[in-house]
Amino acid sequence: QALLDVFTIREEIGTVNGITVTMVGDLKHGRTVHSLAKILTLYNVKLQYVCPESLTMPQDIVEYAANKGISQKFCTTLHEAMQTTDVLYVTRIQKERFESESEFEAVKNIFKVTPETLISAKSAMVIMHPLPRINEISVEVDADPRAAYFRQAENGVYIRMALIAMLLGKC
Repeated sequence: QALLDVFTIREEIGTVNGITVTMVGDLKHGRTVHSLAKILTLYNVKLQYVCPESLTMPQDIVEYAANKGISQKFCTTLHEAMQTTDVLYVTRIQKERFESESEFEAVKNIFKVTPETLISAKSAMVIMHPLPRINEISVEVDADPRAAYFRQAENGVYIRMALIAMLLGKC
């Protein structure tokens, strides 16, 4: 997933260096954000995290990025992060990770991306999501040219094809 995410960022923006990537949602359990944060330490990036306090990025990932010299910022709202964001990487809040329905209900819609949310965003910002989504990105955002998550999913096919070809010695 991290390879196709970096590929998508490069395809959408033209580079991975010098950008700010904001990760939103369940950062505690999301393997996609863990691997993306690690691979992004190979580049000159800034990371921002927007999540409920109970779902923050694990300390070992934060320390890994810090040890690689990556600037990191924890934000409490999408609005706080939006103006500096080049890539908005949204993940779903994983209901199955909660011990009670009430815990899940308290955070499930706390960071929903809508057309209104994007008003203060950069015009060239890219919105990514590893899919499937539940309701963390409203369907109205699909028509926004910054919404790259379907292109991201398509890129996954090409990255996997390339990896298989490499493994089979075809390149």
